[in-house]
Amino acid sequence: MSMQTETAATLSPTAVNDPVVLLEDVRRVYPGQPPVRALDGVSLEINAGELVGVVGPSGSGKTTMLNVLGTLDRADAGLVQIDGYDVSSLSDRQLSAIRARRVGFVFQQFFLAPGVSALDNVADGLLYSGLSRHRRRARARQTLTRVGLADRMHHKPNELSGGQRQRVAVARALVGKPSLLLADEPTGALDSTSGAAVLKLLHELRDGGTTIVVITHDHNVAAELPRQVHILDGKIESDERVSQI
Repeated sequence: MSMQTETAATLSPTAVNDPVVLLEDVRRVYPGQPPVRALDGVSLEINAGELVGVVGPSGSGKTTMLNVLGTLDRADAGLVQIDGYDVSSLSDRQLSAIRARRVGFVFQQFFLAPGVSALDNVADGLLYSGLSRHRRRARARQTLTRVGLADRMHHKPNELSGGQRQRVAVARALVGKPSLLLADEPTGALDSTSGAAVLKLLHELRDGGTTIVVITHDHNVAAELPRQVHILDGKIESDERVSQI
């Protein structure tokens, strides 16, 4: 049995209709004098198709929440369930499978391979999927079209604007059809016009059924999102759904 098949066989969700994200009394403490309570009893539920901003200043715990949601870090206590999987019960190898198949990441810096076309940057997001190169590139074409870059597929990163490069990064995160898209300060390296275009894209993706969590310190960005979770000192201060016209 291959590693990929074996890993897939050992993963089973707890329930089909669970939220995409379920946190219950989650705690993450980093040692120090005094210890840093990065997450201090956080409970949060995010359902399929939601677009949520996790908002807070530097040191508030939002980056730790990103790492926990993306299974990059383990909580010390509490329930962390991603797309129906209780991640506390999974091995490191199984967590890698969750990240590969269930979670897509978009960062402030685009992390695109220089000298490589947008098409192949996105297709490389499927390198460990078991798909042939032909099928990886076909999926990449579909995804780049979805994010509005059908006419830029063969351009290299240095031939694209900042906003276009971030769209390529979004396409790479989406190409594996993840259940959850985590965007860490996705407009932080962009001018206001490009940033607005990326936010518009996130709304369009949400309208298409993608579940998205945006981590940001920027209250202007948060104001554009329909649900805003404010975090401070490792605790959720407020969780608001905003009516948007």
